[in-house]
Amino acid sequence: MSEIIKVGMADLKVCKSPDGVTTLGLGSCVGIALRDPVTKIGGLAHIMLPDSTVIRNNSNIPKFADTGIDALVRQIIAAGANRGRLVAKIAGGARMFAFSNSSDMIGVGDRNVEAVKKKLQQLRIPILAEDTGKNYGRTVVFFPETGDFVIRSVGKSETVI
Repeated sequence: MSEIIKVGMADLKVCKSPDGVTTLGLGSCVGIALRDPVTKIGGLAHIMLPDSTVIRNNSNIPKFADTGIDALVRQIIAAGANRGRLVAKIAGGARMFAFSNSSDMIGVGDRNVEAVKKKLQQLRIPILAEDTGKNYGRTVVFFPETGDFVIRSVGKSETVI
């Protein structure tokens, strides 16, 4: 029987088929699902911010796109995945609030998506699918066995990417 492992905010988890991973409440945050399609080992990171270098003395590695994705890759490889076969799917990065001023927090969803894409490109991990942006939150469930990334949003049809 399979288990669905919960990933908290600013957290990451790795699992093996037939288990899955889920995270709730991706607003401006981004969920990054990585998978080795041969070993069916994968994981999910719930990142909150794009860049760890702007905050001093922060030890929460999964909180940031630049450090969280590296940590997720390391853990997936340690579990037995092949680095060269990793593929990604991403969701989140919504613009949850509209304000007329240009505060730094306004575009955090867009900046998170941009940072995630940049980091995955640096690591040469292709993004197979994404559901990002817009103005609503998402809850996601990822199944490394099939690669299905199930996305649920209030008032919207469930989608699988």
